[in-house]
Amino acid sequence: MWIITGELGQQINLAARESSLEVVRGDFVVLPCSFFTSSPISKLNVIWTLSPFSSPETPIQVIVYDHGQVIEDRSLTGRVAFTGIPWSADIVLNDTHVSDAGVYRCMVNNPPEPADPDIGELVLSVLAPPSLPVCQWNGDIDVGGSVTLSCSVMEGVPTPKIHWDKLNPKEISLPINMEGDMSGSVQIVNMSSQMSGLYRCSATNPLGTENCYLSLSIYSTPDISSGILQGVLLTLSMSLVLLALLVLMLWLRRMGQNGRWREGKEECYSEIRYTAPPMKRSFV
Repeated sequence: MWIITGELGQQINLAARESSLEVVRGDFVVLPCSFFTSSPISKLNVIWTLSPFSSPETPIQVIVYDHGQVIEDRSLTGRVAFTGIPWSADIVLNDTHVSDAGVYRCMVNNPPEPADPDIGELVLSVLAPPSLPVCQWNGDIDVGGSVTLSCSVMEGVPTPKIHWDKLNPKEISLPINMEGDMSGSVQIVNMSSQMSGLYRCSATNPLGTENCYLSLSIYSTPDISSGILQGVLLTLSMSLVLLALLVLMLWLRRMGQNGRWREGKEECYSEIRYTAPPMKRSFV
């Protein structure tokens, strides 16, 4: 809290009791700037400015109280307001966004006190859970190849920690190479079929964890020379089988012809009969 005190003809001084505040995205926060003055407040002037962390070189005017009128920045209309003006310069910031984070400055001037206002500073951090990470892979998923698994997250305050795991058949933590604050990759070399499975990338900070997944199937490239050899052996085996069948058929045919020849010869033998010549009679 800043307390501004002053006496007529003296410059207002600020005493900063809080130099920083934190708020979770979507919640509201009160930025304190209390003052006391012995002069009339009909000409009171209060200005709040913000130097965003994303672009500190381009500060914006958040809200102004000047001679009884309140002026808000268009980008904050409906989200920022004084809580007790003109008796207090505190402001409330509703539905906070990550872009609201930065250095806030409160400037109070109350003529006829000196025109050079005192300035108090307060650093506001807007905390946010990690956004859903994006998982990708690139490389050769054949046996012996190399694959790079990459994971990136767009948002998270504090900065999320990136972690890779292989989930099945059992969970294994993988070494990670950080590529900046919000992305990390894992390189897998000399791939084998045992490396097939489900991989998980986790983005974690104190407000939560988000995951994305990749499923990898490692393929074995057929050995062409081995396939040719198998084909030759199969052809040779079939040729030998056919040759054996041909020899068997010729043998059976030969045996059949020999059998018929023997049967015909026996029939010829059975038809030959001996006929005795007629006996001649002699008469004396």
